[in-house]
Amino acid sequence: MIQQVTKDMIIADLLKVDEEIAAILIQNGMGCIFCPASQGESLEEACFVHGMNPDEIMEDINDYLAQKAEDMAPDESQIITEE
Repeated sequence: MIQQVTKDMIIADLLKVDEEIAAILIQNGMGCIFCPASQGESLEEACFVHGMNPDEIMEDINDYLAQKAEDMAPDESQIITEE
């Protein structure tokens, strides 16, 4: 699983990383992420078109991915080891 995205990644590729990234983009005002033209744009290009800061959006996405990875990590307190 990709741990971080970059602003040069294509929107279609971002959505392949995790489909919930769509919700983050839509919440931030990028409602047309499923139209064919936007699928080929980089995150930075799409942000520019919508007057958004690509660094802030990238940070939001990476925070989401980090939290998801943390939530999916095994709880070490419940790991049984043989002694």
